[in-house]
Amino acid sequence: MNSAITSCEHPNPLRCDGVISSHEGDQGSKKDGQLKSPSSSHMAYGILDIPPWYLCIFLGIQHFLTALGGLVAVPLILAKDLCLQHDPLTQSYLISTIFFVSGICTLLQVFLGIRLPILQGGTFAFLGPSLAMLSLPTWKCPAWTLNASQVNTSSPEFTEEWQKRIRELQGAVLVASCVQMLVGFSGLIGFLMRFIGPLTIAPTISLMALPLFDSAGDDAGIHWGIAATTIFLIVLFSQYLKNIAVPVPVYGREKKSHTSKFYLFQIFPVLLGLCISWLLCFVLTVTDALPSAPTAYGYLARTDTKGSVLSQAPWFRFPYPGQWGLPTVSPAGVFGIIAAVISSMVESIGDYHACARLVGAPPPPKHAINRGIGIEGLGCLLAGAWGTGNGTTSYSENVGALGITRVGSRMVIVAAGFVLLLMGIFGKIGAAFATIPTPVIGGMFLVMFGVITAVGISNLQYVDLNSSRNLFIFGFSIFCGLAIPNWVNKNPERLHTGILQLDQVIQVLLTTGMFVGGFLGFLLDNTVPGSLEERGLLAWNQIQEESEETTKALEVYGLPWGIGTRFCTSSCAQYLPFWPREGEVGVRQLSLCPGDSEEGPRSATDTRM
Repeated sequence: MNSAITSCEHPNPLRCDGVISSHEGDQGSKKDGQLKSPSSSHMAYGILDIPPWYLCIFLGIQHFLTALGGLVAVPLILAKDLCLQHDPLTQSYLISTIFFVSGICTLLQVFLGIRLPILQGGTFAFLGPSLAMLSLPTWKCPAWTLNASQVNTSSPEFTEEWQKRIRELQGAVLVASCVQMLVGFSGLIGFLMRFIGPLTIAPTISLMALPLFDSAGDDAGIHWGIAATTIFLIVLFSQYLKNIAVPVPVYGREKKSHTSKFYLFQIFPVLLGLCISWLLCFVLTVTDALPSAPTAYGYLARTDTKGSVLSQAPWFRFPYPGQWGLPTVSPAGVFGIIAAVISSMVESIGDYHACARLVGAPPPPKHAINRGIGIEGLGCLLAGAWGTGNGTTSYSENVGALGITRVGSRMVIVAAGFVLLLMGIFGKIGAAFATIPTPVIGGMFLVMFGVITAVGISNLQYVDLNSSRNLFIFGFSIFCGLAIPNWVNKNPERLHTGILQLDQVIQVLLTTGMFVGGFLGFLLDNTVPGSLEERGLLAWNQIQEESEETTKALEVYGLPWGIGTRFCTSSCAQYLPFWPREGEVGVRQLSLCPGDSEEGPRSATDTRM
């Protein structure tokens, strides 16, 4: 087995402390097209490598912090429509619950799902239909819950008001998750992807965030000075200072005590922006620069308005299924969340391919994608059972972090999953994030929603943007995805079929911009004449073909513990759409005897256990 000491000129500062790098060949290309990605040669730790335990813990905490903005944002956005805007303690319970469930789902995905180093967490895709359902007359919050002076958070009446709403969300997520598991484990997702191209994906993802501008603007408008400061800091760190290295003390084997470069601003821009703005609000509160009257402009920028949450929150709180009561189900909520599930699946497939490229793995084959989508459905089922008010999906932010840190090891994401579990049990953590001043959250939302919109539009790079056909489909889909929900929200009484349940289903779907834009994009893209190259489907098909050519690397995508290779090798299992195909695992990779191979001498990577 070859070993080499990495040079301190390596672009990843985490490997400049003299850590021994085993399996040098993992970072190059393997035979038979297994690891031919050019980015693999730049990875400090490949997907199959196991960094030292302390480095796994550190990098796992880093992934938790990278996902923190999205994880915290989901419960805080839902809080107002759940009638919880004046109950930060319950908000902290929701934050802890989503931490805990995200940890479970991350471990399931790494061990049994796609098996790529992808973190799982709450998704913005579910927010649109959730908010649309909660805006129905049946679920609108009573006027007294909007007045802080009239809210007694410990009263049974108030508790029932918010719990019956989250139970309704739970029921919708539980049913929709069954649809996602069916689509994934049955292999149906592979069939559907033939008809879903960039002109469907671009408006769908863009309209996840665009309709939330009103909520983000209201939060930021609590104090535009604080919100603008938060935006400025996040943009400064993530765009202007991202290539500035900060010297940090390091202790290594070769060099005992020395300094190394760490790209702090590139890795933690959101966290740094939140902390500095939070500190600014604390200083302004202590000096009474912010108003103390509850009705005054900027009052909610004070840090003492939610100060009692930390003292009230328990040190340890173990979330459990059904903690808010028995879930309820209505057709309106179910159909809305199913539309979100479809969008989430499409987004996750893009994340799988992006992650594989970054960590130097071959593109994921169909059986791995089917399994990944099925496990994400199982994650949504758990999120519904625990009562997060949301589902789970793959986190694009953490896929990007893999390229920044140059560490693509699966074990790091396993560590991140355990960190999420611990943070979910430690009640004070959720309480701390529930006390973030409202304008700071609003500023963060404006940045994050802008990035999500840009991610959606970036899918258009695969299509011919000089084609009037494509420009029409995208522009029309986006505009209708904003105009139709706006009209329906203003004129709900116009939707009247005489059947209450059907009226609610139609209203939820038509007030979900993501569904309206995605459906129009899908319909027009598959009916308006256009070539495969013009529609961008040729590039997508080529990606899938490359995936099929490199399926010999089942050491990346195969099931763990020898399942399918040494155990559970029944011929019947080979027909399952999510089961690795027989013969895709080469005997050469499992053998230690050079004579067993018919391909000549081996490299160091071929003899690795």
